[in-house]
Amino acid sequence: MASPATTQTVRPLDTLRFDTSGPPQIARVVADHLRLLGARTDRPVPDGHGDAPAAGTTLTGGGFEPAHATAGWADPASGLADEATVQAATGMMAVHGRRDGTPRGLAVDYAATATAVLTVQGLLANLVGQARGGAAAAVTTCADRAGLLAVSQYLAAAGADEGEAAEIAAGGPPFTSADGILFELETLDPGAWAAFWKALEAPQDALRTGWRPFQFRYATACAPLPAALHTTARSHGWDRIRRAAAASGAEVCALRSLADRAAEHDGAAPWFLTPMPGGAPGGAPVAGPVGAPVGEPGRRPLAGLTVLEAGRRIQAPLAAHLLGLLGADVIRIEPPGGDPLRGMPPACSGISARWLALNRGKRAVEIDIKAEADRDRLREMAAHADVFLHNWAPGKAAALGLDADDLARVNPTLVHAYTSGWAGRLDDAPMGTDFMVQARTGVGEAARPADEVPAPSLMTLLDVLGGLLGAEAVLAGLLLRERTGRGVRVDSSLLGAADTLTAPALRRAARGEDPRRPAGFRHPLATADGWIAPADADARAAAGHDLRGLPTREALSRLREHGLTAAAVTTELSDLHHDPRFAGSIGRDAHGAPAVPDPWSFV
Repeated sequence: MASPATTQTVRPLDTLRFDTSGPPQIARVVADHLRLLGARTDRPVPDGHGDAPAAGTTLTGGGFEPAHATAGWADPASGLADEATVQAATGMMAVHGRRDGTPRGLAVDYAATATAVLTVQGLLANLVGQARGGAAAAVTTCADRAGLLAVSQYLAAAGADEGEAAEIAAGGPPFTSADGILFELETLDPGAWAAFWKALEAPQDALRTGWRPFQFRYATACAPLPAALHTTARSHGWDRIRRAAAASGAEVCALRSLADRAAEHDGAAPWFLTPMPGGAPGGAPVAGPVGAPVGEPGRRPLAGLTVLEAGRRIQAPLAAHLLGLLGADVIRIEPPGGDPLRGMPPACSGISARWLALNRGKRAVEIDIKAEADRDRLREMAAHADVFLHNWAPGKAAALGLDADDLARVNPTLVHAYTSGWAGRLDDAPMGTDFMVQARTGVGEAARPADEVPAPSLMTLLDVLGGLLGAEAVLAGLLLRERTGRGVRVDSSLLGAADTLTAPALRRAARGEDPRRPAGFRHPLATADGWIAPADADARAAAGHDLRGLPTREALSRLREHGLTAAAVTTELSDLHHDPRFAGSIGRDAHGAPAVPDPWSFV
């Protein structure tokens, strides 16, 4: 193989070309990201709503062997043929619908978007492996695996040794003010929660009993709050509510429309790659341990690389988890006493099932980042690492002397990755948490069709997609490092995830069209014993059949007799273990927690 290094490279895929085809919902995102990373194409990218079963993407040039990726909806034998049927089967409709008490389809193409990002990850990992001496390999991923990854924390909790710590029942934000403003509320502090509601004169028992479901809504995807809290919100105007939030330390954010977001959208990429000064002499490839050949059985493209992860909650831990699945040695930096989320219920063998879904297989080192001696220890670890990944609060890394510039002094070829909420792109940004970013960016409107009141999904859409984008950005940084010999600062964000997810809706809004999907879009149909979800193309025809008196299996047969495609909706995530559509793919880890399959296959 010719050397992939070039001193002219300013983006990781500069001098490479690509061709892509297949389902437009997947292929367009793949093409957009490859272009942003520097690759070029002479062929049109599929657009609209095609029904191609799989997408094929090939990258060529730059001194690499061709890298090929295939992405489809699912194994054809499963009967899953599009976004709606994948959402139904993988449990996404069940989790998203918990707030409403019945399964609901996401009106955005979430599984397709995640699949596209995973596809680009596979291509980048292939090239990183090649640059480090490995063989070229083809990668395959499917939307059903992306869907299982998206619900992996909820699936793990459903298979735990104990029940949930908070009730799973209908209910949750957003709240509505007296003047009709829909808004999200956020705080991680029970004192701020209580102070906010006391300032609005909410009943004492309501604010007390409401904290637990509110606190656990990230874990359960629902928040059955006392009705009195919604009543209290509706009795005050928006100005009074904002004053109460400011005085209490809580934050509120009015739900913004897709049109609002389209008008201010700056067109920025979902991540930023900034080459650091210095690096290997003359822009030569990075010298270091050579990864095992990608194409050999059992070998993974990032083998031999070390990732230090100082991550909290979901976004950064998931990004590091994906890098670990690709072969990297991931070392978690945890506070003295270990990550407190290890004990978050429900547990498997005494360890949080949700924590295991994001952190199994990682090594842990306890470091007190408040102590100078421990910070020196972390710098020494970074001197021998390939990636340092964190999602600390804005400005914290610099205050600790652990920002990209600081660590470049001990390791000029380090990839320093920061997964944030807003990436500093919005001056008036509220707290950078999943539901606040959904509210601020129009995701609450995009996730529901036009006949439903806008509401951010209580499924952690952006934390998961943000983690996927974080891993994609790290892989791009690693490839840029291999091609230039220089370290790279990598910034990704939940804002980037929101814009990636809503891109089709934002394009419709920018054209002056209705950005929302039509009334009834992706509404499952009730059967005598469950629910079915028609494929998007067959939804109108399927709705003309009265299936409520038929068992699910017979309802599906009736639709098939009329040439219509549909899938049974998974309503209990624990049923996925025995679902023939995923036969043998869902296992259990060493602690007994359910584990979803790797999202890619390399051959």
